[in-house]
Amino acid sequence: MTDAVMVTALADGLLAVVIAVPVLVVGGGIAIAARRRGGPADGDGTSGGVAVAERPSTAAPAPPSAAAPTVETPVEAPAPPVPEPEPEPASYRGRLGKARGLLSGYIGSVRARARIDAATWDDLEEALIRADVGVGATDALLDDLRGRVKSGEIGGPDALVDALKGDLVAMLSTGHAALAEVGADRPAPVEGEPARTVDVWLFVGVNGVGKTTTVGKVATRLSGGGTPVLLAAGDTFRAAAGEQLSLWAERSGADVVRGAEGGDPSSVVFDAVQRAASKGTELVLADTAGRLHNKVNLIEELKKIRRVSDRPPGRVTEVLLVLDATTGQNGLAQAKVFLDAVDVSGVVLTKLDGTAKGGIVVAIQRELGLPVKLVGLGEGAGDLIDFDAEAFVDALF
Repeated sequence: MTDAVMVTALADGLLAVVIAVPVLVVGGGIAIAARRRGGPADGDGTSGGVAVAERPSTAAPAPPSAAAPTVETPVEAPAPPVPEPEPEPASYRGRLGKARGLLSGYIGSVRARARIDAATWDDLEEALIRADVGVGATDALLDDLRGRVKSGEIGGPDALVDALKGDLVAMLSTGHAALAEVGADRPAPVEGEPARTVDVWLFVGVNGVGKTTTVGKVATRLSGGGTPVLLAAGDTFRAAAGEQLSLWAERSGADVVRGAEGGDPSSVVFDAVQRAASKGTELVLADTAGRLHNKVNLIEELKKIRRVSDRPPGRVTEVLLVLDATTGQNGLAQAKVFLDAVDVSGVVLTKLDGTAKGGIVVAIQRELGLPVKLVGLGEGAGDLIDFDAEAFVDALF
């Protein structure tokens, strides 16, 4: 072989190698495909036992089929609403801040002393009088304490304050009575008369003490406890009284009987008793118009309401005198007249949380012999609660 032929052969060989070994970059990797120059590929895609990689297509990908599922970004469910906090239940300690504030300075001064002296008695007397305990009740309390100090039973200022608290609880607990039990001790039916199957609670008092609101709150309380009630809108003189009582009836799920504006209130109560008897409702709560305790004609009208309410099938089991605690000793003069006119069985003391004169409870109990059965410690329906002598005194101190 000549030199020229050898050069040509070498050149052809190098060219065959370059053509047979192309380098392809596929997906970030390197693929080497071998193909015989001019040789057809085998049917299985191999040539000479070496795998042949197909060239990746540069065409744009086909759009997704309409039937293909779509992936959506999940939407967060809205957060559940935050429930409103339950209203704080009425408590003596939490609601008698004004009365406690009046007494705290005097009581603190007494406790700070090393011994019981004349100034100690002056502080206690002033504290009780300013809290509207009343002169008579104050004198009785302090005279008892002086005797026990003299006998050596009470040995120091702290013991004196504790003894005062104990005497107040004892005074308020004497003669205390709860609300009448509905249906209890019903008299045997009288021949020829309808049976007394409906209890009637009358709410009496002067203008502006909160009688209608008190009736509504008592209705809400009793209905919530499972006792059906019927309301009698016996205040026919105040235009808004009937509407106000109707709203309370709607809230408490009770029926209400109303009369014409300016009509006879005793007929409204009578109709309410008849309706309650026909429906099998055992209790009627009767609102009455505010009456000035010094108006004889109005007091006589209240006596008539009392008589009518006590006719079969009705019987009066409670006459609740509603007093405004903020009026202090003035409430005693009112109470005496109502007590004589309609045989009051107990007192509802409203707005006790709004006064520093909480001692009026003591004056009512001692001077009138009337038990305080309910006290109002706020605006809400649940703020009218049973009177608790121990809790009341503890909150004051």
